[in-house]
Amino acid sequence: MNKPILSHVFSNGLVLVAEPNDQLESAAFHVLVPAGSCRDPEDKAGLCGFVCEMSLRGAGPRNSRQWSDELDRLGVERGESVNASHTCYGGATLARNLFPALALYADLLRCPRLPEEELEAGRMVMLQELRAVEDEPSQKLLQELRRHQYPHPWGRPAVGDAAGIRDIGPAEIRTFYEQYYHPNELILGVAGRFDWDALRDHVETLFGDWQPRPTAEPVAEAPATRVLHIPYETAQTQIGIAYDSVPYSHPDYFQAWGAVGVLSGGMSSRLFTEVREKRGLCYSIHASSHSLKEFGSVFCYAGTTAERAQETLTVTLDELRGLAQGIRSGELDRLKARIKSSLVMQQESSSARGAAIARDWYHLGYARPLEEVEALIDGLTADSINAYLSEHPPHDFTVVTLGPEPLEIPVEAA
Repeated sequence: MNKPILSHVFSNGLVLVAEPNDQLESAAFHVLVPAGSCRDPEDKAGLCGFVCEMSLRGAGPRNSRQWSDELDRLGVERGESVNASHTCYGGATLARNLFPALALYADLLRCPRLPEEELEAGRMVMLQELRAVEDEPSQKLLQELRRHQYPHPWGRPAVGDAAGIRDIGPAEIRTFYEQYYHPNELILGVAGRFDWDALRDHVETLFGDWQPRPTAEPVAEAPATRVLHIPYETAQTQIGIAYDSVPYSHPDYFQAWGAVGVLSGGMSSRLFTEVREKRGLCYSIHASSHSLKEFGSVFCYAGTTAERAQETLTVTLDELRGLAQGIRSGELDRLKARIKSSLVMQQESSSARGAAIARDWYHLGYARPLEEVEALIDGLTADSINAYLSEHPPHDFTVVTLGPEPLEIPVEAA
């Protein structure tokens, strides 16, 4: 069993949440900066990602090459991403290198160089990421599905758009950084081998004098439409379906999550069995739960040929609506076996745990130990999930299709 999860809120609002595990030789960190795509100006879509890209090009006394070389010397496996609510930075390394790695990221967060001479190189990276999405039909579809499912600006794509990226200059980069990179609302998750007192003191040294700044939450606006067809010259059709669910902080979240796990989780799941295996309608189909802080959704994707697209849409909607009739105990037993295997693997990964406890704190205000997650999963029953489904049946679907021809959306789904 892991040691208890520890936390400390510093006077400037920065949260440190950490899970010690002396059985590991590694330590990992995950930083959530309140600078997601929901903060992008309307005419500068992609600004949050552009700032993230430029922040990696040198910080403090080191230029881009020196900063990267120092992380390589420490053996830090690292990555960064942008979502609706946050810009995320993370890294994992040998436990003895955790503190110097955190010091390098403190420079990135507090004093990035954001070099103007590298602005065009950064812009090219952003445009290439955008083209990669445009060239991948399934990604383009899911991006538009999120945009039309969630209230604006929470469905805004992190990659932005070409017009916005081309119009971003150094002043916008610097202004966005100064407005949203601050200690209040920032969450630092750490997992692996470390001494808690030393870690807390080190983080205090790195960030304790960083001054907070007030920010306002975006105002949510309902999507203009929840049915969309995107013309796309291809032999395939991509189908996206979404419906409202409960967010991660909701008491019934795991009931909703269990229902979706029965719907789509492995080769014995309903969607795979009924749509792909029995009827051979599509080459790929899956569904998953997704949660923002205030909104939850289920997203379903199917990729098929243009000729079989209409039938695929009809059958998939039937399966989604049929979930309201309830699940069977055998389906839940198979789901629990898969999930417990993934929990064991997560326990052995400092990176996975660092990210998980940081996300937990954002959604819940505390971090769930794996033992608590396992107990919640053990507590799921077919009766409890069916009670949830009777009160929250899948309905009011958002439907986005991408392909040569629009599909007929059943009246009851539109």
